Amino acid sequence: MLRDLLSRKRARIVEKWFDVILETYPEDTSKFLKKGKDPFANPVRHTILQGVEGVYDALLKEGQSPEALNDFLDKVIRIRAVQDFSPSQALAFVFSLKGVIREVLGKEIRENHLHDQLLLLETRIDALALRAFDVYMGCREEIYELRVSEVKRMREQALRLLERTDRVFQKRKEDEDAPSRDS
Repeated sequence: MLRDLLSRKRARIVEKWFDVILETYPEDTSKFLKKGKDPFANPVRHTILQGVEGVYDALLKEGQSPEALNDFLDKVIRIRAVQDFSPSQALAFVFSLKGVIREVLGKEIRENHLHDQLLLLETRIDALALRAFDVYMGCREEIYELRVSEVKRMREQALRLLERTDRVFQKRKEDEDAPSRDS
């Protein structure tokens, strides 16, 4: 019964969940992400929305492997991992789905005595949050590896420049120390 309600109210729940996520951004960014619906002009909005829709749909499927959610989670988390969010802020969007569902379906849940089904769904959302943490950590590791590679590359460039400078210096010294041909 709860699954039917979640399917029927999908558009409203996903839209509200997406709005809750956008509210975590600074006001100017949030306004921009809410307005620009063109995926080419606003790829961040498009990517987050795709991720949220995919997570929601996969969450409702019975027997869905947890790994199937990784691709959808990655769409949202990869963006948030490179922004100025703490880990808890970056991943809070997963838990916010619980509040959105309760807000949109609260009356039907009470009237149809669906509390037990809601608890099971919330347990799945909690498991989703743990999976999201793994995805987040993978993204952060990639970022750190890129930074280390960049520092190594810059170090190598600096060493090559230093070696060239040293060779030029040595050549000048040799030229200065060499007896002139006029003598």
